[in-house]
Amino acid sequence: MNIAFLLLAAGASTRMGRKDKLLQIVDGEPLVRTMARRALDATTPVMVTLPLPGTARRDALSGLDVTMVDVPDAAEGMAASIRRGITACQGADAILIQPTDMPDLQTSDFQTILKTAWAHPRNIIRATDANGTPGHPVAFPADTFADLAKLKGDQGARPVLTANADRIRSVPLPGLRATTDLDTPRAWENWRRGQ
Repeated sequence: MNIAFLLLAAGASTRMGRKDKLLQIVDGEPLVRTMARRALDATTPVMVTLPLPGTARRDALSGLDVTMVDVPDAAEGMAASIRRGITACQGADAILIQPTDMPDLQTSDFQTILKTAWAHPRNIIRATDANGTPGHPVAFPADTFADLAKLKGDQGARPVLTANADRIRSVPLPGLRATTDLDTPRAWENWRRGQ
């Protein structure tokens, strides 16, 4: 079973002010590179959606064996990245979708979701935190690609998840890894204090 990894990195990072959250240093490197490395350690191929021009993010990925997917309409929101990613992943049996701004997620977490997707190829596999709150990553089988390709706006894949609620298999990950996303300078400060 061929599962493509789609790392969403085309967002504008507007709530960070003048800082780019995906260029914050995590494990000694910009976050977008750290997360791409963790993804590559879990599986290949790895696709990374990027805005245009997005030069600094592209530079941060230099030398990694990832496919950079241009998202010229990134201002629309997350759906634009998912649509472009689906196009880039045609031929895959499933796609694992992961926003980049979740630095607590580790390669082992991605491997857990991938193993569950391999074992249950008809299900949508969705990570939850230890409390059962749904989060990321989420693996979608190929028969959902057409619906993912029709998404609009900034609500992500919520409509596809809602329409396929009976197919979702939840997988708890340790702590709050599946639900900790860092969108503001204060969130980053609090996260760093907890490290």
